[in-house]
Amino acid sequence: MFNIETDKEPLYRRAFTHTSYANEENTESYERLEYLGDAVLELIMSEYLYKNTEYPEGEMTKLRSHYVCENALYEYSIRLGLNEELLLGKGEEENDGKHRKAIVADVFEAFLGALYLDKGLDACKKFMYDNVIPLIENHEIDFFSDYKSVLQELVQTDKRSLEYVVTDEEGPAHNKTFTVEVKIDDIVYGEGTAHSKKEAEQEAAKDALKKAQMDNNE
Repeated sequence: MFNIETDKEPLYRRAFTHTSYANEENTESYERLEYLGDAVLELIMSEYLYKNTEYPEGEMTKLRSHYVCENALYEYSIRLGLNEELLLGKGEEENDGKHRKAIVADVFEAFLGALYLDKGLDACKKFMYDNVIPLIENHEIDFFSDYKSVLQELVQTDKRSLEYVVTDEEGPAHNKTFTVEVKIDDIVYGEGTAHSKKEAEQEAAKDALKKAQMDNNE
């Protein structure tokens, strides 16, 4: 997994111990560490957004919620291989618990909690900036399923106008392709192409969000 020099191996073992395994082996599960890791994660992500964006408080809160939600934590764990370290009870193991979203998401926070107790906050920050922040900045994970709603929320924060305009329409009636531009205060911020206007609008909003994040990281 990770090359962590530590004399606290039992602590990390607990971080990967699901309640099903804990009940069978009469030991402690990762639940308390998950609680601690949740707080550590929220602090690090809050600081990251504060230092790397100019967004107002409400906007940072919305973005943070996407970066620490269950779907995001699941993706972090899978990409880092944390799920492979899970200790599961027989039933949970047979039910493919190492790929169950809730469990896999929980173990990310539990691991972070263990790392905090072992190495402190700076080590947790380094871990996040080495392994998670790049996934966010390189857009390797889709954090939003409804890009239009997210963009609408961000625009409303600044009380700006938002408009989607179809700029091109090609192909036969049964298989058309639409190209849509999204404008904020009459300035084009993104473009998307798809086989329906709604999908093209979502792609345009996604494009706008990516460009906005890139601008804030410069």
